[in-house]
Amino acid sequence: MLVHSRAARLAAQLLFFLLFLPLFALPLLVVVAASLATHWSGAFPSGPTLRHYTAATSGDALAALTTSLVTAVTASLLALLAGGWAALAAARLGRRGRRLLDALFVLPVAVPSVVVGLSVLVAFSQPPVLLNGTRWIVILAHTVLVTAFAYQSVSAALARLDPAYEQAAASLGARPAYVLWRIRLPLLLPSLTGAAGLCFALSMGELSATMMLYPPDWTPLPVQIFAATDRGSLLTGAAVATVLMATTLLVLLAVSRVRNRASYR
Repeated sequence: MLVHSRAARLAAQLLFFLLFLPLFALPLLVVVAASLATHWSGAFPSGPTLRHYTAATSGDALAALTTSLVTAVTASLLALLAGGWAALAAARLGRRGRRLLDALFVLPVAVPSVVVGLSVLVAFSQPPVLLNGTRWIVILAHTVLVTAFAYQSVSAALARLDPAYEQAAASLGARPAYVLWRIRLPLLLPSLTGAAGLCFALSMGELSATMMLYPPDWTPLPVQIFAATDRGSLLTGAAVATVLMATTLLVLLAVSRVRNRASYR
């Protein structure tokens, strides 16, 4: 009953802003403010300028943004394919089989991502599958790291799926492949698009495993940000980070619109 009173709603909103602004919004606003400053020697930035964005949207930074987008999109699609297929297969298994698959797909996120990067580096630095020094080893590591989220999202959606739809289609003579393509996948589309957005955002921000694997001609944007801040170019690094945040947000908004439309089909 407290949540339905005006005083309780105001208290909840006040608590939200007191927690949200210092913990989440303020650090991001500080990065944006730094990207627009000529220098920052006091409590506030000074000398507003856009010259940092010139460096952040051209040359190596633009190439790194393209690299991050290609890596994130490819890793997200592969993660949806692998994680979605595994979730569909796990739904047909017994309890022990589902637990085994759950443990298998959750393992990469249960350990530090640098461990995943090291394991991928060791596994694919020798024939017959030699990926070290290529872009594919970065894409593979990102796929391994984000597939767990696709798997968990599709598994949760399958658990909520009403079996009456499939049973009705089967009773009318529909084959399993037809049921999967025309019944299950359309019902799972909102969860699939949500998982795609999450995988994309996680891949765009991945740094630890990437630092161990990326070749010189395939440098994602988080590595570019780390390199800029490491050599003391904090304001340029802030501009590159703002570009990364804005690009990720725009893609997530587009995915959200697709997800909303899929939900009302």
